[in-house]
Amino acid sequence: MMEPVNVAVIYYSATGSVHTLAQAAAEGAQKAGATVRLRKVRELAPPQAIEANPAWAKHLKDSADITEAGLDDLGWADAVLFGTPTRFGNPASQLRAFIETTGPLWAQGRLAGKVCSAFTASNTAHGGQESTILALSNTFYHWGGVIVPPGYTDPVQFKTGNPYGTSHTAGPGAPGEDTLHSARHQARRVVEIAAALKAGRAAA
Repeated sequence: MMEPVNVAVIYYSATGSVHTLAQAAAEGAQKAGATVRLRKVRELAPPQAIEANPAWAKHLKDSADITEAGLDDLGWADAVLFGTPTRFGNPASQLRAFIETTGPLWAQGRLAGKVCSAFTASNTAHGGQESTILALSNTFYHWGGVIVPPGYTDPVQFKTGNPYGTSHTAGPGAPGEDTLHSARHQARRVVEIAAALKAGRAAA
């Protein structure tokens, strides 16, 4: 029997692409047997910037019922999947702002050993997708996290093509089924590794 696993899917999404990936990741984790919290981070952009982009304003309204992430979600989780759009090859400042509040958990050693993974979206192909995930990995190193990428561990990865983490190019439209399959697979792999780690620690 698999060890029970708590998974937090914590993301920032402006116009909805990363939100869709986050939902798929949450679904994949649940189907793998995990208890899941889907959490968005707080929007920090000024209202005039949001209102200038109708898709941004619409997504903010459409996602109003999603609970905002707190440090308790991160402390509770055995594994965390972070989702963010790319911003010049880096994670969005909204997600970074949340991560920068995690110092107290880090100081208590409560982030060490958590399974960590990341996914992203950009408007253009090769628009910083890999470097954004690698930038999040820098945080995971400092935490002492166990980084679990999807790699090429499922046939869908040869279609979607990013072993670092699920990635979507948003310019042509919303994530398609292959990309959503990739997000579900990534989350399932995270759950499996987290469960194996918990079982090993319990046995030790």
